Amino acid sequence: MKRSRRTKIIATLGPASDTPEMIEKLFRAGADVFRLNMSHLPREKLPEKIEVIRTIERELRRPIAVLVDLQGPKLRVAAFAEGAAILENGATFVLDSDPTPGDVTRVFLPHPEILSALEPGHVVIIDDGKLRLVVTEVSEGRAVTKVVIGGRISNRKGVSLPDTVIPVAAMTEKDRGDLEAGLNAGADWIAVSFVQRPEDVAEVKKVAAGRALVMAKIEKPQALTRLEEIIEVSDGLMVARGDLGVEMPLEQVPGVQKRITRASRRMGKPVVVATQMLESMITAPVPTRAEVSDVATAVYEGADAVMLSAESASGAFPIEAISMMSRIAEQVERDALYWTILTAQRSEPDATASDAIAAAAHQMVDALNLTAIMAWTHSGSTALRLARSRPNATIIALTPKRETARRLALCWGTHPIVTNDASDVDDMAFRAAKFAVRERFADIGDRVIVVAGVPFGTPGATNLVRIAFVTREHAAKA
Repeated sequence: MKRSRRTKIIATLGPASDTPEMIEKLFRAGADVFRLNMSHLPREKLPEKIEVIRTIERELRRPIAVLVDLQGPKLRVAAFAEGAAILENGATFVLDSDPTPGDVTRVFLPHPEILSALEPGHVVIIDDGKLRLVVTEVSEGRAVTKVVIGGRISNRKGVSLPDTVIPVAAMTEKDRGDLEAGLNAGADWIAVSFVQRPEDVAEVKKVAAGRALVMAKIEKPQALTRLEEIIEVSDGLMVARGDLGVEMPLEQVPGVQKRITRASRRMGKPVVVATQMLESMITAPVPTRAEVSDVATAVYEGADAVMLSAESASGAFPIEAISMMSRIAEQVERDALYWTILTAQRSEPDATASDAIAAAAHQMVDALNLTAIMAWTHSGSTALRLARSRPNATIIALTPKRETARRLALCWGTHPIVTNDASDVDDMAFRAAKFAVRERFADIGDRVIVVAGVPFGTPGATNLVRIAFVTREHAAKA
């Protein structure tokens, strides 16, 4: 199944996309990756969901990536004696360690780590930005705040802390159980919520131990102060704009999105732009013009993937949302300005043999106007290095490892194929040309670039680039 775009689409599964029939329709409409959100999916249903995806994968003979998104810590106030209270602007309101039900003057905050980390001047946001408090005084187990933006506060509303680095791990006990369940069920990517520091990602990677790649969700301003360190330790990044928009001024989020996208591309790590991309399609069959522009902006920036959340999980038009997102990406990638932007953002290759080979392949694509780079890869690193510079050619990743093919389904411009490893250089070139014809990326008389590492089957040993001509013999054996 050949996609006519290089940007990938992630679809979140939920009540609107719960059946095998609907999941297959979403894949046929354009979804490359399916996200399982552990905030809503019971752990015991995880293996069943992944098996449904694997069944569709086998039937359609195309690798599909599964992204398991961990919930992360949920910081909330406790209960109120009357279920809610109305806070007036300018009033004093106390967050404390007293479990007595709250009222208009105070409420129990069942997170001692927050109370110990708050300082005067820190902002406390409640209920996704509906209320805003500023800390004026702190003492043991107590923080006095001034209400800047008041309103109704009720039981168990969420708390966000844009100025406070909280001494709490990104993984809860629930997350640890969900992580093990996801790994055992065969997840390809694990998304880590509540990342504040690189250690949060390293903890998950240690548990994953190579069984899945780990993606850091950038949803807290604290992560931006150590962004490059987080990218370095992560296998991929997600720009979680919804949570970022709660914890920082909304007008800053577009710039942050570009900063994360460009830094991730520069460091060769896949980057996903997520949240509210086609939000109106939860209830409407067509998006707003602003939403179309928003998706297009992420594609123009060279994001590896764009993601649908509630649009495909619980919306009334999940297939239409996928189709719309796919058409937007296709249109952007046909625009000459798209390639101008990607070329202007291209970073210099690192001083390694693998990067030099990738740079040479990119130059060959431009000089010879080729449509496909055939990359023999074991771990996937060869394909990732090629994708880093965004060549104007599809990267066909030939790998003997099904796990590698699935992981690469999320990466920009990559068309993964599972096949036996090459036995020698001639076999490498012949089968590469054969697959280029079979997958309809080349015709008889075309040339393709073949990139590999010798000896074959050695991860990270990219050291060979070759041009192969597609002949009738390749087409006959395709």
